[in-house]
Amino acid sequence: MYRSGGVMLGLLAALQVAVQGTGAMPCQPGFTENEYNVMTADVITEGQFLLKVDFVDCGRGSGLRFESGDPADFRIEADGTVFAARTLQLSDGKGRSLEIKAKDVKSQEHWLVHVNFTQPKQVPVILFPRHSVVVKGDGSVNRVKRDWVIPPVNVVENSRKQFPEELVKIQSDKDKSNTLRYSVTGPGADQNPNGLFIIDAISGILSVTKPLDREHIPNFHLRAHAVDINGNQMENPIDIIINVIDMNDNRPEFTHQIWNGTVDEGAKPGTFVMTVTSQDKDDPNTANGMLRYKILSQTPESPSSNMFTINSKTGEIITVAAGLDREKVPQYTLIIQATDMEGNPSYGLSNTATAVIRLLDVNDNAPEFTRETFHGEVPENRVNVIVTNLTVTDKDEPGTPSWNAVYRIISGDPDGRFSIPTDPVTNEGLVTVVKPIDFEMNRSFMLTVVAENEVPLASGIHRTRQSTASVSIRVIDVNESPNFDPNPKQIKLEEGLPQWSRLTTFTAHDPDRFVQQSIRYSKLFDPASWLEIDPNNGQISTIAVLDRESPYVKNNLYNATFMASDNGSPPASGTGTLQIYLLDINDNAPRVFPQEAEVCERPEPNAINITAVDGDLNPNAGPYAFELPNRPSDIRRNWTLTRISGDYAQLSLKISYLESGIYELPISITDSGNLPMSNITYLRIKVCQCDHHGDCVDMERIMAAGLGTGAIIAILICIIILLVLVLMFVMWMKRRDKERQAKQLLIDPEDDVRDNILKYDEEGGGEEDQDYDLSQLQQPDTLEPDMIKPVGIRRMDERPMHSEHPNYPIRSAAPHPGDIGEFIHEGLKAADTDPTAPPYDSLLVFDYEGSGSTAGSLSSLHSSSSGGDQDYDYLNDWGPRFRKLADMYGGNDD
Repeated sequence: MYRSGGVMLGLLAALQVAVQGTGAMPCQPGFTENEYNVMTADVITEGQFLLKVDFVDCGRGSGLRFESGDPADFRIEADGTVFAARTLQLSDGKGRSLEIKAKDVKSQEHWLVHVNFTQPKQVPVILFPRHSVVVKGDGSVNRVKRDWVIPPVNVVENSRKQFPEELVKIQSDKDKSNTLRYSVTGPGADQNPNGLFIIDAISGILSVTKPLDREHIPNFHLRAHAVDINGNQMENPIDIIINVIDMNDNRPEFTHQIWNGTVDEGAKPGTFVMTVTSQDKDDPNTANGMLRYKILSQTPESPSSNMFTINSKTGEIITVAAGLDREKVPQYTLIIQATDMEGNPSYGLSNTATAVIRLLDVNDNAPEFTRETFHGEVPENRVNVIVTNLTVTDKDEPGTPSWNAVYRIISGDPDGRFSIPTDPVTNEGLVTVVKPIDFEMNRSFMLTVVAENEVPLASGIHRTRQSTASVSIRVIDVNESPNFDPNPKQIKLEEGLPQWSRLTTFTAHDPDRFVQQSIRYSKLFDPASWLEIDPNNGQISTIAVLDRESPYVKNNLYNATFMASDNGSPPASGTGTLQIYLLDINDNAPRVFPQEAEVCERPEPNAINITAVDGDLNPNAGPYAFELPNRPSDIRRNWTLTRISGDYAQLSLKISYLESGIYELPISITDSGNLPMSNITYLRIKVCQCDHHGDCVDMERIMAAGLGTGAIIAILICIIILLVLVLMFVMWMKRRDKERQAKQLLIDPEDDVRDNILKYDEEGGGEEDQDYDLSQLQQPDTLEPDMIKPVGIRRMDERPMHSEHPNYPIRSAAPHPGDIGEFIHEGLKAADTDPTAPPYDSLLVFDYEGSGSTAGSLSSLHSSSSGGDQDYDYLNDWGPRFRKLADMYGGNDD
């Protein structure tokens, strides 16, 4: 940039200041230049420094103000510095002018100066730095110091100029003596996006080939190179920064098209409601991206069209007027506009969105009862019964805490017998009985009820008269159950009380005082069946002995339940519990504990600690006296009992060795009750062989099952006897088989006459009905020799012989084989005279009738020795099979 103007005027102003300082002439305020000429690029960026105007204030100081003639595009500071207010693009060949005014606030004097902005006629030149960087504007070359920083090249986005558009010329001072070639590298040149920037290799002019978009790429970093025709580097590469200057080419965009917010009804002015936001893709550091918000419209416009306002910079919506009433207007709709360029309506871009504001209900309406008095009735002694329903109206939003009703009883129920919960659906109050009501005490109630909400009323809102109502309740009389008093009833008794003892009187009273009714009593629960109750007067007596140690007694208490019934309509009954606290007496003898123990055969270690178990309580229990009985004598000889304490004693072996086995040791224990009780209980002791730890070995564990040495020996003896019996039975069976085989060899079963005679287990009517061969009854002498049994062989059922050749009477031969009677008489005589014959009938022991045979007759049949005076008539009673014998032996001699 370059500035030119009235140099002489500046010198004159300086001279005036100097003269004023000497007091030679008065000071004349004014600008030091009549006109400022500023040369700029075709694009002036926002905030870019342009120039500083000088003004001689002649001591006016803070009373002097500078004003810009075009504040939208240029702004001036208090010190006279001028900046671009926004990005400006100068037209080709045309400049821009600005008028600056200096004004004295007190005297209202003002002074003007003009500023002209013009474009250079040639593209800027950038020299490769050697000792300086040369920038050519109007053809002249200005050299600056080596530390000069190459300024960035500004390119306006979306340019409508002819492309390619020349931006800058790259030049080296070595091109005078060498032929150079120029090139650029980097994104936008030889890298993606390729081809945006090109350079003329000969002239070094850098151009842009198409419009740029700042929102896509805000700047480019290129590197310029200079080489000779052989490719040798002639200059060090230099960096060229190309900034894309933002233009206002994007409208603001709201984050949401519809915004939802809430605010309490009745909210005070200044209450925050919500914040809307919008975004602009343009540079936020410039006016292109600086947004401003405003409300275009409000629907409905009630009670005012300006109920809300919006912060133009932040987008916060707040209330500005009172009168928000949800019951009248539940919702507002606002049209919000966002405009860039700091809200400038002339050249700023805009967009709109909708804000929906819903008013939240607050408790600004008290609930009101629909009636002044409600009525209901309830039977006495009933609980959890709804008496009546209370109905209210509330203008607040249903289902909210401001609408939900809460009912409270403020009078008429001092005992708290009623409660009023709220039906969550209908919002009605349910008057409910929570404590039993006695008709005889209260026949009616008059309640005063107030209705409120779950949340307090809003500030300034008060409850109305309709928020209170009366509830009239009538109590209905019913037949009540008799009541035992006290219930339960406790009495103390000693256990062991005899049968039919009177204990107490347990009676009930009828709550229905205004009705005369009789009460009868009965037993409902008596687990041990110890008690009975008089049905008329409630007198309780025992029917069994009370025992504190009974399993039905818990913690010395025995509980029995009785029932009292009246004769009302319908009948009612009540129950009462009698608790009998049983005092202990000494009625249980102590017992040894434990009941089983183990000791070793050897005396060490051999001690057993024992105690006693007594069903009674102290002082009827311990301390105990332990003692071994005197009999049998081996107890005290083998064992010793040592007292350890009042409840414990120690039992140990007294001898050096005791045979293994199970021993039942009697121990006498006496308790300490008044009139002590003694008892002899048996301690089952297992004496066993022990290892070095004092534990029984496995063999003794087998004995522990209850088998001692004696028991094992007895079992072994029984097993041996059983084996001997089995062996004898087997030998007898074998011998019997041998004898059967011998018989079969001696006698043919078909020809054995003896078998035919002996086998008479069935008898009929005599020889007349049998087909017998009577020839078989001939004398044995007539038998064939081979049919005679050899000497020395006999049957087991034969009578024993004194010698192999006994002297029997020789019977005469029968005169005729058919004379059976004579044959029988002869045999009878021989049997009667036989000295070895048994004194009784031997019909079953003879099997051979021959010469000299003792079985040659039919024994004592019709013999003189047996006597014919025997009465055989009883054979007639044995049936038809024995009637023939009765005729033969019981008749006369014929």
